[in-house]
Amino acid sequence: MTKLTYQLNQLDQAATFVLKHSKAKLLFFEAEMGTGKTTLIKALVKQLGSLDNASSPTFSLVNTYKTKAETIHHFDLYRIEAEDELYDIGIETYLDNNAYVFVEWPELLKEITNEDYTIISIILDENLNRVLEVKNSN
Repeated sequence: MTKLTYQLNQLDQAATFVLKHSKAKLLFFEAEMGTGKTTLIKALVKQLGSLDNASSPTFSLVNTYKTKAETIHHFDLYRIEAEDELYDIGIETYLDNNAYVFVEWPELLKEITNEDYTIISIILDENLNRVLEVKNSN
């Protein structure tokens, strides 16, 4: 487990830290609403070389971004209430193609996946800094 404390003007450093310490391409983002999950994911998408404008997939459930070498799928599973809904959206297809998969609100997926993953947790400290923790499943 590895930690970094950062402020929003240090997002590029936070994204570099996440990519350096993540052992998997499946990343689960755990944090309270409004803590900066989507904002960090935007920085990660940029850092990986995508020119796409990353945004929250709250209503579409998944956004896909491209780089020259990678595909990135960004899920927001906040509205998913049951495991069968994950299969209805074809979650296994997204996990089987060696792409980066960033998942906000991953609780249900974490319960059913056999893939290696990295948990990215973000909390706000008393000074409104973000404390980022990277924990790999393997």
